[in-house]
Amino acid sequence: MRGLRKYLPPFAPDISGASSVLYEMGGILVICDAGGCTGNVCGFDEPRWFLQRSCIFSAGLRDMDAIFGKDDKLVEKLTEAARQIEAAFVCLIGTPVPAVIGTDYQALKRMAEKKIKLPVLTIETSGIRQYDAGEEMAYIELFQTFATEKMETEKGRIGVIGATPLSVSSLQIKKKLQRALGEDKHIVCYGMGDGLDMVRQASKAEKNLVLSPSGIKAAEYLKESFGTPYEVGYPVAAEFFSHVMFPDEGKEWKVLIVHQQVLANEVRRFLREKLGEHIQVTVASFFMLKPELKEQGDLVLKEEADLIRLADKGDYNLVIADNMIKPVFAENISFIDIPHFACSGRLCEE
Repeated sequence: MRGLRKYLPPFAPDISGASSVLYEMGGILVICDAGGCTGNVCGFDEPRWFLQRSCIFSAGLRDMDAIFGKDDKLVEKLTEAARQIEAAFVCLIGTPVPAVIGTDYQALKRMAEKKIKLPVLTIETSGIRQYDAGEEMAYIELFQTFATEKMETEKGRIGVIGATPLSVSSLQIKKKLQRALGEDKHIVCYGMGDGLDMVRQASKAEKNLVLSPSGIKAAEYLKESFGTPYEVGYPVAAEFFSHVMFPDEGKEWKVLIVHQQVLANEVRRFLREKLGEHIQVTVASFFMLKPELKEQGDLVLKEEADLIRLADKGDYNLVIADNMIKPVFAENISFIDIPHFACSGRLCEE
């Protein structure tokens, strides 16, 4: 049965991805829902909610507001919120309701900007795609709106795109990157330690580092706009194996890695260095697999049933993934746990 899940929980949707990118940017984030989607974001998909606050609101849509498209009521609420809260911008984040009724976000943006006198961003998420689609949309909107000025390049400055708790499963990623890349580097981690001022100064970066597929389009935009080169990688992947022993290094390993693509590719590279180029390694993901980063045999997983078939027919002797999928595989298969917060709600620091 399509969509049936016996092992896997629901993954974080695009709404949560967009919210995660913008969480530390100093804006008023309005999720255009009746309250349920906002509760999911704050209660389940945003670990920073319990450590640092952000201005995330529900539009509080009611049946008649949605049916008759009473956008003026939403603008009134936004105006009142902006009057009481010092914010750099307002962002409207879509949900299934505006997607179904065909809300005109550009008209809403124009109405709101006339009243509020602040930049208004619109992220047309629908709640039916995965978190990384929302992250990708938010990054593009963010940089296109605020990274508009060409500044002098700062030697050693590295801009990090694609680092959200949902993708990297860590709240300490900036510190980890600083250790891995060297104290002489100026690490600017957009949305994870560095806010809107650093976005405005994005053209100062000597290079951008992309940690997940959702950041690639934004990195391409910055390269086209300012000539900033970018690299796709995950320099801290080796930390996942600091306590792992590989006693049978001569063994014929057949490995499956299930995670976000950039992290998974870096793990594959590490394993080939450790165990030899001859080992068979397949990357599979329920999320974006960018064609330019894929190897032959890499797989997009759409349903839990796809993972079950892979477990039954793949003949793997090592699986590297979040522990949530471990029950799908036979008990005699070696398993290395790398948490994926967007799937299991677990952080690497736990």
